[in-house]
Amino acid sequence: MRRPAPALATGARGGRSGGRATFRLTVALAALGLLAPVPAVAKTPDLLAYMQARAADADGAAALAARRYADALAAAPGDTRVAAYAYRQAVAAGDLSLAFSTISALGQAAPPDADLLILASAAVHDDAAAADAAIARIGKGQLAVLSSSLAAWAALAGGRDPLPLLAATRDDPVARRFASETRALILIAQGHVREGMATLRAILGNGQASEDLRIIAARLLVGMNKTAEARTLLVGDAPAIAAMRARPGDGSKPTLGFGVSALLTRVVTDLIAGPPGPLPLAMAQAAVVADPANDRARLLLGYSLGRSGETVRALATLEAVGDNSPYAAAARGGRVQILAGADRMDEALAQAAVLAKSDRADDLQRYADLLASADRPAAAAPLYRRIIDQAGDRAEWSAWMQYGAALDEAGDWPQARRALAEAVRLAPDEPLALNYLGYAQIVHGEPVAPAQAMLEKARRLRPEDAAITDSLGWAYFLSNEPRRALPLIEQAAAASPVDQEVNEHLGDVYWALGRRFDARYAWRAAKVAAEPDEAARLAAKIANGPAPRP
Repeated sequence: MRRPAPALATGARGGRSGGRATFRLTVALAALGLLAPVPAVAKTPDLLAYMQARAADADGAAALAARRYADALAAAPGDTRVAAYAYRQAVAAGDLSLAFSTISALGQAAPPDADLLILASAAVHDDAAAADAAIARIGKGQLAVLSSSLAAWAALAGGRDPLPLLAATRDDPVARRFASETRALILIAQGHVREGMATLRAILGNGQASEDLRIIAARLLVGMNKTAEARTLLVGDAPAIAAMRARPGDGSKPTLGFGVSALLTRVVTDLIAGPPGPLPLAMAQAAVVADPANDRARLLLGYSLGRSGETVRALATLEAVGDNSPYAAAARGGRVQILAGADRMDEALAQAAVLAKSDRADDLQRYADLLASADRPAAAAPLYRRIIDQAGDRAEWSAWMQYGAALDEAGDWPQARRALAEAVRLAPDEPLALNYLGYAQIVHGEPVAPAQAMLEKARRLRPEDAAITDSLGWAYFLSNEPRRALPLIEQAAAASPVDQEVNEHLGDVYWALGRRFDARYAWRAAKVAAEPDEAARLAAKIANGPAPRP
């Protein structure tokens, strides 16, 4: 039986727990094509350089691809198709010189995020005219939701009144949200600390974006020698918040670069939860250019690079986050994640093991999750237990569920059952806990009726969950009710067509109902996704039918 995903992004046996709603901006940008890769080009005058660039591009070698695209662009400086590819690879490689060359070659054909990089550079070089021109172009393009906030930061840097620009924000909920956050920060920067903090607190929530806003505002306050006021924003035990509360540092001045970087960081925080693409990477790069002291931007750049397959540069980017940064712990953990995502699991486990020596819950959780993902549940289980022991009475149901799942996978069902039962006791209306315990009891041969009752409750709570639907159908099947099981397992298979376990269950139900051809078809579908030993077992099942049930 499959364990739940380590971070509980999926339920027992692979069912999704349901992600958070996608941020409006992600949807809008996807509709405009800004999250999609650049379209393929047909020809280039320097065919060899172009072919070498495309090959390096396909291999994820951004630096080499950027150099070869630069060669191709030098041979055909007016070819906007080559320049478009070169721009994306330059951003991925961090080759800013090439990026600006390609922007120049592209002219009006440059992608919308190019103006963000121009603005970032203008801010660093105090080029007010270039900054204003870039903001004006942004205001007329597909990233116009950012223009009012960017213009306000430019006005503040230029000694003009920024607040009317924010008051005139376009009638768009995303733009208004950014304007509200920018207004709070600018009020603080102008010395209206009480009003700014009141405005900020009115819009703060509990998510990552609010954590970022707290730290951004605290950086301003510390830069104004108002460390006590900054600490009132730095509440909670999030690692970055706690680190900055303990070591506030020197703070920041409200420059245009600071404002641009803060805003782009805010946007990337939302976009990074969506599919990987060139826009989050370009925005994060621009945020780092605008304010090299913004380690949150550097962290997001590293994540974006890792998601884009640029492992070497991603690791180097996170390595640049200093040990005294509020984001030092996140950078260390991010390197582990990037190594694991690049299938360098041995290195990831080695680094995670070192971090876990801190005995901090987040480091223990990361290491335990990796061990579980590496099919080492017996090693993961004691770490999950340590997390529970540290939390004491505050231990959540999810911690008990992960502990129980690891014990179950390690072969200790009696202890696993107790842990999973504790998860259900703590969260009697949590579908994932009900599903895992109910299904596990069935798999381990315990009485079906109580398990079935749990699964029926889980499905009432989450009827759209394919794993729960399959679990309940399987419980009916084991209760000798294959006709009652069939529509449920068919529904689960339609929702999860590549799930091995669901397809095998479907085949078993078909066989019990005498539908031999359909059964073998379902088992073949299960075999496609199976590991070698499971594939061999399924092949025998396809050939001979299932073994008689006891």
